[in-house]
Amino acid sequence: MEALILSPESAPLTRSIDDYPEGIIIPIDKPYRWTSADVIRKVKFAAIRHFGKKNLKVGHAGTLDPLATGVLLVCIGKATKLAEELQSHDKEYVAGITFGATTPSYDLEKEIDRFFPHEHITAEAVAEALPAFIGEQDQIAPLFSAKSVDGVRAYELARKLYKSDGSLDEAARELIRVSRINITELEVLAFYGSCRNSTIQDNPSHFALLVGPTPCGQGGSTVLNSAVTTASSRINVTDNSALGLPRAVVRMACSKGTYVRAFARDLGEALGSGAHLDSLQRSRSGIFRVENALTVDQTISMFTK
Repeated sequence: MEALILSPESAPLTRSIDDYPEGIIIPIDKPYRWTSADVIRKVKFAAIRHFGKKNLKVGHAGTLDPLATGVLLVCIGKATKLAEELQSHDKEYVAGITFGATTPSYDLEKEIDRFFPHEHITAEAVAEALPAFIGEQDQIAPLFSAKSVDGVRAYELARKLYKSDGSLDEAARELIRVSRINITELEVLAFYGSCRNSTIQDNPSHFALLVGPTPCGQGGSTVLNSAVTTASSRINVTDNSALGLPRAVVRMACSKGTYVRAFARDLGEALGSGAHLDSLQRSRSGIFRVENALTVDQTISMFTK
């Protein structure tokens, strides 16, 4: 018997965890500005109350950064033993990348620290640069990441080492190690060029996954679910959309352990500029796609009916 996999169409769970001897797997669309631990706490509280079992095991298979949304696999009961296997599966992401500026965190958690030339960045230039990133390679993870360093998440250490003047403490240099990753697919889904011409690539099904700011500061938005009202106040978000910098939306298929923010950094450098991530969605984790994932509210409702 296999673990029960929940979907938005699933029937409510029974009151006995014994009815699920192989455990439960819940693909959740992680809300924006939630940590993965925030999701686990919310689900675990509801599950313990529902099943009446205080020592119930609840965990996740693959951390998502606070400013990312998308598939987070939550495992309950015996299914927690599958977490390592589930985490090893390949992933797909849809990333919004802004060119012409960098931030210390490589995303919107920190303010811009440097500006770079960007007039030469075009949709064609981005597309031509992508093939060089296909295949196995070494990648230096961002300091502000979910990578574990001596049992502590790197982003927690980074926040402590981050100085008020925007620089990092010298101790930060020794924290992050190089990882071997594999990028198997890269595709430009959309490109917005410095408040001039915008190009939407001919891939509407993937473009529907686009999140983040619209070009030229026209009041963009981020796709959120209704649970965002309890987003962590510890997570800062900057808004650089009014700068009108060129922006690309890229789909990436890759191995476990790939940091898309680090890819954005490296892509900016490859194009003779700088870049940072302005949005990120994990659109697939193994066989699980975000279109079939539950919101946190839908998940909680499975435990309350």
